[in-house]
Parts: sequence; C-alpha cells; structure tokens
Amino acid sequence: MLTPKERIEEYLKKREKILQMGGAKAIEERHKKGQWSARERVEYLFDPGTFTEIGLFVKHRTTAFGLDKREIPAEGIITGFGKVNGRYVTVASEDYTSMAGTFGEYHGRKFAYAMDFAKDKGWPFISINDSGGARLQEGMDTLEAYGWLFRSQILASGIIPQISLLMGPCLGGQAYHPVMQDFLIQCRNTGFMGIAGPAFVKTQLGEEISLEELSGWKAHAVKSGQTHIIAEDDKDCLDKTRELLSFLPSNNQEAPPRATTKDDPYHTCPELDTILPERPFQSYDMRQVITKIVDDGYFFELLREHAKSIIIGFTRFSGRPVGIFANQPMWASGVLEVDASDKAARFIRFCDLFNIPVVTLGDCPGYMIGSEQDWKGILRHGAKLLYAWADATVPLISIIIRKSYAGAHYGMLDKSIGADFVFAWPSAQATIVGADTATSVIFAREIREAENPEEVKAKRIQEFSDLYENPYHAAERGYVDDIIMPSDTRKFINIALDILENKWQRAYKARPWRKYSNINL
Repeated sequence: MLTPKERIEEYLKKREKILQMGGAKAIEERHKKGQWSARERVEYLFDPGTFTEIGLFVKHRTTAFGLDKREIPAEGIITGFGKVNGRYVTVASEDYTSMAGTFGEYHGRKFAYAMDFAKDKGWPFISINDSGGARLQEGMDTLEAYGWLFRSQILASGIIPQISLLMGPCLGGQAYHPVMQDFLIQCRNTGFMGIAGPAFVKTQLGEEISLEELSGWKAHAVKSGQTHIIAEDDKDCLDKTRELLSFLPSNNQEAPPRATTKDDPYHTCPELDTILPERPFQSYDMRQVITKIVDDGYFFELLREHAKSIIIGFTRFSGRPVGIFANQPMWASGVLEVDASDKAARFIRFCDLFNIPVVTLGDCPGYMIGSEQDWKGILRHGAKLLYAWADATVPLISIIIRKSYAGAHYGMLDKSIGADFVFAWPSAQATIVGADTATSVIFAREIREAENPEEVKAKRIQEFSDLYENPYHAAERGYVDDIIMPSDTRKFINIALDILENKWQRAYKARPWRKYSNINL
C-alpha cells in the first residue's frame, strides 16, 4: 500500500502526463500550422487564474480494436469553468493532439455534462470544436453519446447563450452540435464543418470536391448561412468570442450587461438629414446610418456575408446592448427573400430569449416575388419573421427610413405585429404597394382605354403617390407614433428604450400559457 506521500507523487505524475496532452511534438506541429493547443486556447479565453477544470482524469472504457493500449489524455476534451470579462462561463475544448480529439463515449459524457453544468449554473457555454470525428472503435457507445450531447444543448437552448468556435475539423454527425448553438465563429483557414468529408462524399455520390470548397468558410459564411462570424486565426476567434459575450446576459433571467459610455444619448447627427439620395430607388449604405446613431459608432455585425440584403448585429444605445435589424439598399434594394427571412427571424428570437431590445431600420420594397422564391417557400420562410415579432416580449422599436411596402411593412416591424414605437423619417413611403403597382391595378381599364394612356398613367401615379407614398397618412391613423428628423433618430431611440426598461419582465406573464408557437420551420 502506498503512503500518503507516495500517493501525492503518483497523483502529480498522472496529472502531469495528462496535461501534456498529445505531447510536445504534437503541439509543436500545431504551432507550425498556426494553431494553438486546446489548453492554450482555454488559457487565452479565460481571465488569468480563473479557470477550473472538470473531468481531468476521465478515461475511456472500451478495449476493442487496440483501445486497451491507447492513452487518450482527458478523453480528448478539456471541460471546466472560469471567468470571461469578469463573468462565469463554461467551456468544452476538444484536443486534436489526443487521438485526433475523436468523439467517443466518455468524450461525449464530458461534453454533455459541461453543458448541463452550464445550464444549471446559468452560465454561457462555449464549445471549441477541433475533432477528427466519431471514434468508430467504440461503436454504439459513440453513437449514443452524440444523442446525450444534442439533448443537453437543446434543453439548454434559450436558457443560456451558446457559442460554438470552429477552430479545426468538425465532420459527420458531430457537425450538428455547432449549428444548433446560438452563434458559430469559424476560423478562415483551419475551421471545417460538414455532414460528411470529401472522401465519404466521393464514395457515396461520386462527387469530387475539396475539403475547403465543401466545408470551409465560404460554404457556411456565404452559402449555407450557418457561420455568423469569420475569424482569421485562433487568437482572433477567441477575441471575437469575448467581444460577443460582452453583449449577452449570463442567462434568460438576467438583463444584458450595460456598459459605460461617454457618448451623449441625445446627440444629434446632422449628416443623416442629407444621407438619402435624391431618387427614391437609388441605393445608399445602411451601415453608415447605423454607425452614426449607435454608441461610439460601434456595431458588431453577424452573418455579414450571407443574405446581404439585410444587416443584423449587436450594438449599444446609452450603454444598453441592442439588436439591430436593417435593410441594405445596396444589395437587391434591401428585399426580404428566403435566406434573409431566416437570418432575421432567428436573430430576433435570440434577442427575445435573452432580453435584448431590437431596433429596425426599414427601407424595403417588399418580400421577393417570382417562381424561384415561391417554390423555395418564401411564404413559409417569410412567416418566420411574423412569428418572431408577434412572440417577442422585449422592447421593439421601428424606424421607417424610406420604402415600407406590402408584407415588408410588418416583416420589418410595425404597430400591428408588435412594435412598441414606430418612428418615420419625412422620406418614409409607408403604404400597401408602390404607386406604379397600385395604378396598374386600380386604373388598368382607364389607362387601357385612354387616348393618351402614358399621360393618364403618369397622372394617376402622381395622385396615388401624393396621397399615400408618405408617412403622414400612417401618422394620421396612429400607425406611426411620430415623424422625426433623421438627425434626431438616436435621441428618440434612447427615449423609447428608457421608458421600455425591463418590459420583458412583465410582458410574457400577461399571455396565456402554451408550450411554444408552432412556427413555420
């Protein structure tokens, strides 16, 4: 029997061996590729000296196919908790140097336990994905472990914020894990995600494609819309994670953290009075509007490369975190199509789940029409926005800048769908359809039978435009709360946020009980 001193020596040896992970040579190889080790990532993410590890000595139990002779330090995944920006956060960081970070039974158990731990404590969860995939040697035990993780993260969804970092490969069934979290940050050159790798795709379908093309950042930040933020390397990825966390509450029972700012909440922006072009369908950059009205011109944009006709992201007004949803007239006139609707609806629902107010900046000609969008399900996807707005309990403020036509009027947030305040610039054109479209329907016969149809058409277009293509008709009916000078936009948003403080704490209690709305998924 070992003495207490010998026990301590044994412990220190075992611990040191595990902390070395795959060994110095394996870590050196990662450094040559511009990547950090799993432990280096954890050390950089957390405030110095605050990280506590859980499950260091967990070990696999399967002995088949040579696993009885394999050492897999910490089961290929580091789990624990510490402070980021002074607040507690839980992490699971996969270790590629330990049997390629493969996902086995106890790897999955540690992962799922960390998620459950975060949910029970009410702390945000960060997953750092860097794995060779399923540990096939463990058979059904590996398969079942995926289910534990998926269930844990789904039950934690809406309770705690979840951020996934794609810093290495993440292929196969395991790739469902990052896309089901709230936000995904992908390293440009080292992060890869897909339901199957190129070799499997070639075997099953005969398609030849590279890993970069199939699973790289362009596949997901541009095409699939599953990557919210692109990072240049490990350091940039972790810096962006800390930045994103600064906008989010620890859980759904808390208000988001308010920052200090010296920016006057009521300062005017005279440049906005002349920012719009002369012609109503001429484009301009909505990002310029955003940066002029928010605190210190700071905007943290999400999904920038996907569905570019809209802009989403986080900012602050008088120190408060706020979600921004705006049209981008520089891209397809700011239209709402299938991908744009999905992009916006999920963002609105996240903000509502975590008590973050939403401000919209609207300049939208409508939902996209035509056979392609109809067959893709624009009605189903567009309805997601309506569900998101009507279900929301957080402060909702709409600024109508220019076009606000047809379904886009409520897709971009109006009184009838749930806005607390609707403000319009004098340039706003809030009506059911544009004058051209309305005239072609209402006066079709008159124009067709006229001696000079173009003259009659032009006259009718002008009449309809004068009557309805302005903010005054909507303001007369109370659908618009006030028509404001563009330069005063920041002031009105901050006043509205002041009086809507903690609206979310009261709003949901007044509604009838239900499990959830049956959204058109």
